[in-house]
Formats: sequence, structure tokens, C-alpha cells
Amino acid sequence: MTTRTRTAYRCSACEHRTAQWVGRCPSCQTWGTLVEAAPSSPRTRVAAGAPATPARRIGDVALDTARARPTGVSELDRVLGGGLVPGAVVLLAGEPGVGKSTLLLEVAAKAATRVLYVTGEESAGQVRLRAERTGALRDELYLAAESDLGAVLGHLDELQPDLLIVDSIQTMSTADADGAPGGVTQTRAVTVALTGLAKERGLPVLLVGHVTKEGGIAGPRVLEHLVDVVLSFEGDKHSTLRMVRGVKNRFGPADEVGCFELRDAGIVGMPDPSGLFLARFGGPPVPGTAVTVVMDGRRPLPAEVQALVHGKDIPSPRRAVSGLDNARVAMLLAVLEKRAGIRLHDAEVYAATVGGMRVVEPAADLALAMAITSARNDVALPSDVVVLGEIGLAGEVRRVTGLGRRLAEAARLGFTHALVPAESEPGPPGITVTEVRDVAAVLRAFR
Repeated sequence: MTTRTRTAYRCSACEHRTAQWVGRCPSCQTWGTLVEAAPSSPRTRVAAGAPATPARRIGDVALDTARARPTGVSELDRVLGGGLVPGAVVLLAGEPGVGKSTLLLEVAAKAATRVLYVTGEESAGQVRLRAERTGALRDELYLAAESDLGAVLGHLDELQPDLLIVDSIQTMSTADADGAPGGVTQTRAVTVALTGLAKERGLPVLLVGHVTKEGGIAGPRVLEHLVDVVLSFEGDKHSTLRMVRGVKNRFGPADEVGCFELRDAGIVGMPDPSGLFLARFGGPPVPGTAVTVVMDGRRPLPAEVQALVHGKDIPSPRRAVSGLDNARVAMLLAVLEKRAGIRLHDAEVYAATVGGMRVVEPAADLALAMAITSARNDVALPSDVVVLGEIGLAGEVRRVTGLGRRLAEAARLGFTHALVPAESEPGPPGITVTEVRDVAAVLRAFR
């Protein structure tokens, strides 16, 4: 009697296995990546072996190997949770040209230890030119233009660095794995090898990762599970603002955000980026503008929303949105016309944010509604007022999370009045809080 062998299928993108073929991978949701794989061999019982180190009481475990060490870049340390932990593997992913290499070169220049910078995409001369332009030259920074993992390991044995930077992980390859460089198999094998090396030597490793057209990290869900920290480097090519957002962090908070400004002389941290997001901070009031405070992770950031309402009796009025959610703006326009009596159906409406910030949370609804009404009536809001609140379809103003931190940031910036939802917590000293229950009532007060 012959034993029947079942056919198995493996996803070439995330290594997920399934018993039957489907067009879309159930794990990474990628189309057309399931291929027939060799059936797995029968499982054998694993024999017990001698442990490498004896088990210890949790109170006897030393904490020195788990303490973060600052990188010298304060905004990056904020996102990392204080700095780099020995043996940690950090993946920094972002679109091409956003400034990943510039940021890591800044980290390499400010690190107080010996650094090995492995570049697989550029020559050592190109990295040297960028270092001269950004002032990142130092004696303890070593460059290696390599794309083979074996050569990188040789450099590590020779130099014994305290920090390893690999730019980028998709350019690395190893002879121990099949496939072309940049493929899932090669990328996974190199990352596994570097992760094991980092844990063995207590060496922090910074990896640069590419992103796909959809914005995800190349090699879906493969690298994210292998590394300790995943950072997303975001920025608009038309703006100097850059933001490092924590996606995963085993050593600290995973919802922190660091702000940077990309300049000709390099990248500079912005511990107080208020000036980038407020167009007329401290200036005379202008119709069609309102200021709110949004929560990006755990960080309160001021945001100015602007609106322009033009014309009337237009058969097909235009709606243009920049930095805001189109569906959210369309909903607010309908609520304003139906619940507050603001005529907008025959006028062109333009809405945008300042400084390249993208605002998607509902807490900015009331500020946007007041900016649109201010532009429609050509009446400016006072420049010392900050507006917070979510608007429902019935026109009610709902409470928002983190109101205390938002008001504290507004008071620090010099705002003296705040419009907040009803039944909210009291504001900090120096700012007068006015509760709002219905959007129609507050808009009638500013007409």
C-alpha cells in the first residue's frame, strides 16, 4: 500500500503555506504568489539537549544589556524609546529620496562609538560626498561598499564596530540562499543572519528597507516579524517636513512620532515643529482659517486648516482637498448645509492644511467647519482661539481623546481660548474653555 502525498502550496511573498491553491494569499493578501511546494517531511521527536545557559530568576537578570543608549539624534531617540538597545535590529523603511540615508548618516556621525556603514546602493565616494555636505565626517566612521553578506561579516570581524548600518537590506545577498538579490528568500536569509549576529554580539543594527508601490515594506510581513523595531520614514517631496513614525517597537512605545526638516546641509530634528504647521502664527486673523491640535501617536501637534469658498449659483461647483480626507470633507459640507444652514451646494470649496501635514482624525472636524463658515461669511476667527471637536451627522459635537494634552499644547503655544465639546475635562491654567454642544449654535455666534 502506497502512502498518499498531499500537495502543498507556499506563498513566495510571505512563506505562508496552504493545502490548496487560491488566487490570493490568505496571510499577506498578495495576488498570484502561491506556488506548489515540496511536501514537508514527517515530524520527528526532538531529543532534549543541554541548555546553553541555565534558567535564572527574573529578578537576577541584569538590565545593562536592555538599556537604551542615545544615538545623538533626539527626535529619533524619542521614537526609539530613548535610543538603541544593544543587540536590537531596527528597520527604517520609506520611499526613495525621502532622506533615509541622510538620517542614518547623521546617526553615524553623532554616535560616540565606532560605526560600520555598509552601502550596497551607492559607492563609498558618493557617501563621502554626502557626508562632506552634511558635516558627517568623523574618524570612527568606516564605509564599506559591499553587497555580499560574507564580505560584511569579514568587515565586522576585522573592525569590531559598536553599530552596524546596512543601506539597504534589499541589496544584500548570501550564497546560502537561492534567488536573486532583493527577493523574498534572499532578503529573509540576510535579515535572519544579521539578527542572529546582533543578538550574539550585542551589536545594534540599523537596516534600510525599500517600500512597494502600495507603501508597504518590500517583502510583505517578512522583515517586520524578524526585526525588533520598525520605523516608517514619511514625507512629501514638495515639503521639507519629514516624520519618523514607530510601527513596531519591542523596547518602547510603538506610537511615537519624530519630526525632522530636510535642508541642503542635511536633516535637522524639530523638537517644536509648530512653525511648520501654522502659516500665520501670531499674525492678524484671516477669514477661512482655524487652528486645532491633532494627536499623531502620543504627540500633540498644532495644525492649521484653511478653506476658501468662492462663487455662487455654479451648476457643477468644484471641490478640492489637500492634506485632508476627501470623504470627511464632503460629509462636513453636507452637515453644514443641512444642520447649520450654510449655503455651499452651489459654491466652489477648497480645503487644505499647512506645512504638508495630513490630518485624518475626526477631532479636526469642528475646526474645518469653522474655517469653511469663516470663508463663506468672510469673517475671521480670533487668532487666539483653538478649536477641538468631532462633528456627527446630526450636527452634534462629540468628545475627542487626549483633550488634556491637546489643550496643554495649545496653552504652551500662547492660545488663550478653546472651543471644546460639552462635558469635557477642564483646561489647563491660562486658557479659557468654552463648551459646544451643537455645530449650528457655535457657527451662528461667529456669523
